[in-house]
Amino acid sequence: MNILPQASGTRPRLACEILPQGVVAGRSSAANAALEAVSLVTLARGVVAPGLKPGNLQDRAAVVDAIRNALEKIGERANARDGDLTLVIPDAAVRVLLLEFEALPARAAEALPLVRFRLKKLLPFDADEAMVSYQILSSSKAGVRALAVGIPRDVLGEYEAAVRAAGFEPGAVLPSTMASLAVLPDTEPALLVNANPLGVTAAIVRAGVLLLHRSVDLQEHGVPGHGVPGHAVPGNAASGALPPALNISGGQDAYGGQDSSGGQDASGGQDSSGGQDAGWAYPAWRETSGADKSPEGSPAGSRLEPVPWAGEIAQAVSVAAAYFEDTLSAPPAQVLSAGPLGAERLSGILRSSGVVEEGGWKVRELVEETALQPRAVKAVSSLGWLAGVVGALRG
Repeated sequence: MNILPQASGTRPRLACEILPQGVVAGRSSAANAALEAVSLVTLARGVVAPGLKPGNLQDRAAVVDAIRNALEKIGERANARDGDLTLVIPDAAVRVLLLEFEALPARAAEALPLVRFRLKKLLPFDADEAMVSYQILSSSKAGVRALAVGIPRDVLGEYEAAVRAAGFEPGAVLPSTMASLAVLPDTEPALLVNANPLGVTAAIVRAGVLLLHRSVDLQEHGVPGHGVPGHAVPGNAASGALPPALNISGGQDAYGGQDSSGGQDASGGQDSSGGQDAGWAYPAWRETSGADKSPEGSPAGSRLEPVPWAGEIAQAVSVAAAYFEDTLSAPPAQVLSAGPLGAERLSGILRSSGVVEEGGWKVRELVEETALQPRAVKAVSSLGWLAGVVGALRG
């Protein structure tokens, strides 16, 4: 049974993702259609510092401007009548857990209090004051298994308020990796890695069944105001399903729903970040000057310099790969990369750390060019940025 969200076309045909590095926007005509337009507006370091406490948007005005600019670049007008969109937020702002019950009422109004009660012991924030969604995965005489997603209300409110201030309405909300999982094919088991300087999430899916969702917050070196200690999300090393989205309409706890170098955004317009350095746009590596050979751990044939948190990403992927092999009795054939890190840089990190040996499994981008119309493909220089938006528009 495929328990990932199907292409129902019920979500808005417009989506945007708020990343620490910038805001990505995309539009498609149907859930199974290639994206018609995409754009990216980058942000300076420290503007977005995702976490479980208020203050995720350190410079709210800059984020609001980036959201509005990114959406305008794909032809959307602020304060339009049909301005609903699917909002994709960082994994670090959300917690995802697998729960087991002896029994659970069929009615959501009766089941939700029980889910909240269980989460009180598992969440690092007040479950009673959080937005909580859940999805029943299986129900039998042996018990009920459910996947729960929780986010502090004031944290979710920051992201929603920024979208509304930009002139749009967040009709559905998804964590970044959960959105990206909708892009995965159902043909074979897959290991997905979604990494940026502030966090890394590894997910394993087999035949539409989510086997693992494990997030680790990173200490990003040099980002002002961000000091989230590293952690592993409890309860995720087990099978589960991807909730379609958090339905935030009316505040109810229920389900609803480019890379930029040289100061240019993905659609060719001027970057609004105001002088950020290129190393933030290319988070895993920095270009070196005049070196004839690649530094240790950089992709073959390139001149790239590793940054300090590369080892933490390698460790997270190593744990996920070991779980993959233990669960499926075979190593992963490949790793799929989502997010701004990029497949080339992730590959370099894994090779330099010894996670991947010479001739071992490959790393490739989750999003392929076929997910975009030709004109949209020409507007981007890195497909990795688009994983969350592409997945959000598959629903």
